[in-house]
Amino acid sequence: MESLFLIVGLGNPGKKYQSTRHNVGFMVVDFLAAQFKKSFDKSQDTYWATSFDYNKNKIILLKPATFMNLSGVAVAFGIKEYHIALSNLLIICDDINLKFGTIRFRSKGSDGGQKGLRSIISNLETLNFSRLRIGIGNHFEDAAEYVLSPFNSAEKTKLSALIQIAADAALSFVLNGIEFTTSRFNRNYLEN
Repeated sequence: MESLFLIVGLGNPGKKYQSTRHNVGFMVVDFLAAQFKKSFDKSQDTYWATSFDYNKNKIILLKPATFMNLSGVAVAFGIKEYHIALSNLLIICDDINLKFGTIRFRSKGSDGGQKGLRSIISNLETLNFSRLRIGIGNHFEDAAEYVLSPFNSAEKTKLSALIQIAADAALSFVLNGIEFTTSRFNRNYLEN
């Protein structure tokens, strides 16, 4: 029997936010959808979703349409609609506490100031779900302005490789679980 996984990329809907740092979660699930030749449908008012089979598993990709600060509403709907076990949920989001180029898995924990994670924790009433955090750096005076601005030109040259690594890491989570994936993928990919 196949296992069912829900991979959620966090971000804000709309062209205005498409290439901003806060939308790196969207970028990863968009990459995965393209890799498996799938496109997103707006399943409800709260999210877009698509799915594909992968090594005897079914993976549902989800992008909240609720804006970052209400991501938990969409995730809660998705879990309920698709009957997802919390152990098979992976949230992908940006993290200003990590250097650009860093990928870090955790199986549980606080929101670390990430408002999408905060909303998910609040709606699911638990800290116990896996998350893949992608470092976007912290060179800013105003955090809100920084996360809603596009990656700079130096970052853009490295971004597509980082998105691909994060996508590979998400697939590893499905096949190999959180512990193996954490040990294999947690590091900064831009430092020697």
